Amino acid sequence: MRARIYQPAKTAMSSGQAKTKNWVLEFAPEAPREIDPLMGWTSSADTQSQVRMTFESKEAALEYAKEHGIDAIVASPHKRKPNVRARGYAENFAVDRRGAWTH
Repeated sequence: MRARIYQPAKTAMSSGQAKTKNWVLEFAPEAPREIDPLMGWTSSADTQSQVRMTFESKEAALEYAKEHGIDAIVASPHKRKPNVRARGYAENFAVDRRGAWTH
């Protein structure tokens, strides 16, 4: 069995960092999905592709994979760059504004 270990990124619909601290172990699909000729639904007989396990650390996920004989590939997370300076809307009207106020 092959698996992928990664740390999920934040969702595009929120600015928060919820559910991005844990590491995830997902199994790679062993068989391609098939289209049911009668209903047109996409299905697969591979139930391992539905398994998604979370771990507190990357080391814990690697240890689990090693104990169970799972060939795991680790994907390093892409960390986001912090803002240099957080600005608010009120700073557009500040008296110590650097640029000239024009309309």
